[in-house]
Amino acid sequence: MPFMMVKKEFKLVGLKGSGEFVNYGHEVPLLAKNLLSRSNEILDPTETEIALFEPKKDEEHRIGHYYVGLIVSEKLNEVPTGMEYIETNKSYITTSGNISKLEELHSNLLDWAEEQGYQRDLDSYIIETYHPMGEGDEEVQIYIPIQA
Repeated sequence: MPFMMVKKEFKLVGLKGSGEFVNYGHEVPLLAKNLLSRSNEILDPTETEIALFEPKKDEEHRIGHYYVGLIVSEKLNEVPTGMEYIETNKSYITTSGNISKLEELHSNLLDWAEEQGYQRDLDSYIIETYHPMGEGDEEVQIYIPIQA
């Protein structure tokens, strides 16, 4: 998929986790499994899984937090115990591809952003949405926040 800039709103209900950035590849899927085992508690969910990641600001920044959740179609006033409702509406640079190429997709998107002169917004979450494609494959859509 090509790279592009979009303005997009996300509404989700999710669980919060935190840990060292280097462990996200192991920790985030575990929390996602926990969330999916409780998905019947979420009102009005869509099928789309989503994760929000605190951006790593520099090499000294070792521990961050993240959310795993399900996109919901409406603003919710009640959320299940231990979960949070989050709403965000920002400008992002985006691309998508097979989840097996996640690091490469992130790297290529950041290179493109630099070429285009976009400035990252390090105070907003990086967002990934996950879309099953059958045969065990999954597509990931990456949204990196930029300064508008």
